[in-house]
Amino acid sequence: MKKIVTPLMLAMSLAAAGSAFAQAAAPAEPESSLSFNAGAVNEYRYRGISQSRLQPALQGGADYADKSGAYIGVWGSSIKWIKDGGGKSNTEVDIYGGYKFTVGEVGYDLGFLRYEYSNNALTPSANTNELYGAVTVGPVTAKYSQSTGNLFGFAGSKGSSYLDLTANYDLGEGYSFAPHI
Repeated sequence: MKKIVTPLMLAMSLAAAGSAFAQAAAPAEPESSLSFNAGAVNEYRYRGISQSRLQPALQGGADYADKSGAYIGVWGSSIKWIKDGGGKSNTEVDIYGGYKFTVGEVGYDLGFLRYEYSNNALTPSANTNELYGAVTVGPVTAKYSQSTGNLFGFAGSKGSSYLDLTANYDLGEGYSFAPHI
């Protein structure tokens, strides 16, 4: 059976990955890892807004997680929304890094995320920097993100924030139930 990944599913998977990482209780020291992902989605939707004008998108990325808890990664997707504003970019590239750690039964994730749109030609620029922090307790993750400048090219949006709450329940056989608010 072919599984189709939507942006919401990707976000939930990332939250779930953070949750799983935070809850890992392996007796040995965790190993560093390098992973890759690629996909074709029926629509790229981010924070409730279509990034691909309700059309399919190609996506992919790479992540490195160090055994210390530090991680870096890059992820990209085809987009169409910048053309709506008179820009020329048809690609989003996200560059991020952070640090995950646990204190008792609680997992934490602190990081930085850069959304980069080459040739976007919007004023102000759609390029956006965000700082984020997440807390995971059991299957539930709460994440807070705040922009350090104008958010996605919207004038006067400096310091915009976003809060999300996600739970992740393993259903077995590669499936999970992940409600998200």
